[in-house]
Amino acid sequence: MFVKPEAIAKILDILPGMKVADFGAGAGFYTIPIAKKVGAAGKVYSLDIRKEALELIRSKSREMRLLNVETLLTDIEANEGSHLKDGSVDMVIISNILFQVEGKKKIAEEAFRILKPSGRVAVVEWDEEKKVFGPPLSHRVNRQAAEDFFLKSGFVFEKEFNAGESHYGIIFKRTK
Repeated sequence: MFVKPEAIAKILDILPGMKVADFGAGAGFYTIPIAKKVGAAGKVYSLDIRKEALELIRSKSREMRLLNVETLLTDIEANEGSHLKDGSVDMVIISNILFQVEGKKKIAEEAFRILKPSGRVAVVEWDEEKKVFGPPLSHRVNRQAAEDFFLKSGFVFEKEFNAGESHYGIIFKRTK
């Protein structure tokens, strides 16, 4: 069973009015359900390095009349790569991108920079069990390594959550 974004959006305590950044938003699996949860008073920033992914999200958002989605063409591994202001969002979602990037620590640092004090980051990543699907095992980031990137970037561990059969989920909190 793959990740179920709607179920995860519930686990994350996303409330109306929140501002959420979806790093590596892809096809908008998180953007759309989160945009519904934050409502008209909230905002979801969908960040991706691929124009076609962002066009798909814009199309889905228009179709569903979700006016609270902003797509940003970004390289989140670059310095201030999200283009968002310091301390401007309540939550960052980082799902299934750590295994694809070189600058894992840069991504953790960028999440820290844009989060408000006491903001949270949710990490969902492929587990290390070999399945028929998913990236090669050699590309996957084990749970402990993922935790280390975030703890070394100033976060504190908040909790683990069930992210489906093939993934692990961890929430970290910014404390300062």
